[in-house]
Amino acid sequence: MKHFSRRLFVGVALSVLTLGAPTLHAATPDNQLVIATSLAQVLSLDPHQATEGKAVEVMSNLYDRLVATDATGKILPQLAETWDIDDKGITFHLRDAEFASGNKVTSADVVYSLTRLMKLDQAAAGNLKRVGYSADNIETLVTAPDEKTVRVDLSGEVTSELLLYRLAMCIASVVDSEEVKTHAVDNDYGNAWLRTNSAGSGPFTLNRWTPNEMVILDANKNYVAGEPKMRRVIVRHVPESQVERLMLERGDVDIASALTASDLGTFNDKKGFGIQRIPTGGFYVLAMNAGKKELSDPKVREAIAYGIDYKGMEKAIMGPYGRVRTVPVPENYDYAIASPDWQLNVEKAKALLAEAGYKDGFSLTLKTIAQTPRIDLATAIQASLAQIGIKVEIRQGNGSEIIAAHRARDFDLLMPQTGAYMPNALGAMEQFSSNPDNSLEANNAGNFVWRSAWDIPELTALTAKAAMEPDSKKRGALYVEMQEMFVAQKPAVLPLFERFEPIVVSDRVKDYVGHPSLATRLEGVTKTAAE
Repeated sequence: MKHFSRRLFVGVALSVLTLGAPTLHAATPDNQLVIATSLAQVLSLDPHQATEGKAVEVMSNLYDRLVATDATGKILPQLAETWDIDDKGITFHLRDAEFASGNKVTSADVVYSLTRLMKLDQAAAGNLKRVGYSADNIETLVTAPDEKTVRVDLSGEVTSELLLYRLAMCIASVVDSEEVKTHAVDNDYGNAWLRTNSAGSGPFTLNRWTPNEMVILDANKNYVAGEPKMRRVIVRHVPESQVERLMLERGDVDIASALTASDLGTFNDKKGFGIQRIPTGGFYVLAMNAGKKELSDPKVREAIAYGIDYKGMEKAIMGPYGRVRTVPVPENYDYAIASPDWQLNVEKAKALLAEAGYKDGFSLTLKTIAQTPRIDLATAIQASLAQIGIKVEIRQGNGSEIIAAHRARDFDLLMPQTGAYMPNALGAMEQFSSNPDNSLEANNAGNFVWRSAWDIPELTALTAKAAMEPDSKKRGALYVEMQEMFVAQKPAVLPLFERFEPIVVSDRVKDYVGHPSLATRLEGVTKTAAE
């Protein structure tokens, strides 16, 4: 691995921007939206494979689902104009729409897409697998009575209400089956092709994706609601916060979403810019591999929970990115319990380690994507745990390396982040509290808890019960019980901070509304003329 000075790199980058200004930089065009962010986690743009946040943000503009959610969590029609719910499932009635190719969207495309999701069996399939849908039963449970009607039967492990929220996720995107089938190779359902191409009916099409450089989207002239106002959307990979800040100030980009807290603060009350702080319903997490000897012990995991300076990290690092929260349900959600008394307590943490047989401590590695604010959190955790006798070596990597290690259980500690698929306790917590089969043979890399090898059969059963409870008050009581059981078991997936997504938007941009699930749609975005 090459080593270099981060400060020197930033200085050189800033110099390049400054020196090149007269010929290379000007205000962004009125009909193009330019977004600066980190694309480090974008590994694929196949909606039935990719689940990472920035990939979702791109794919949500390439594809439609049967239904969608707005920023408040309300279910909205998308490809389905209407739907009927009965005690056995949901019948969707499709609107007239076309894919970017010109092919009509039919019920056969919906059936193919949901079948493809489950047959590919990538991480994206996890949200339906968790509630009883599988590669074996999907073709029985999802059918097409006619060209404009889709029937999705209940699996017996989910209610219609909660199924609608899952079908509103990007994972349930509808692809152009005719187009995708022409690119299938060796029974891969066109995955190799769709990773870097698009076949959707959304407001934009994929022009080009260069990993860790940029994504270019072009307006879809066949979009059902009319061609978007923005002719093109360019998403630029700008991992250095100072560079991103300068680009936004100069007008080289319209939106910045990977700024450090200090750079973000320079835009407070700054003329020409606005800040959106979007609650995601998710968390920054310290994942512990319970398959490792030391971390399999609940006392060790509890010692780590007491060995972290949450308040100090919140003040020095998180700022607008998050607030301390060690239960995986946002504190303002209905039925959220108070966080436990986990806070930096060196003596208590040392005592717990001694009880577990590690009076002299031990060493661990912590893997993280080198991305704001996770690398700073990792450094702070390293310093905190050193006080209780746990020596931590930080290993930074790019998105593909760290995500692959997480899915393969190849880590001691790791810093992932989560979101919520619906705005309630179950939508936020389910990924922390359900692991139906912890065996290595299950290879359920799409399951967040499985990745940490944390076996929680009772909590999994309780989560499944909550998902099937039709009475809202009884369901709320189960949510409380789930949280209490989660805390009592000393989790191997420890939430640290409730996660917010701060975005700085130029005042030239109109009607950009950040989405809690990063499924931000851009067809309604306009821009005023540059001065």
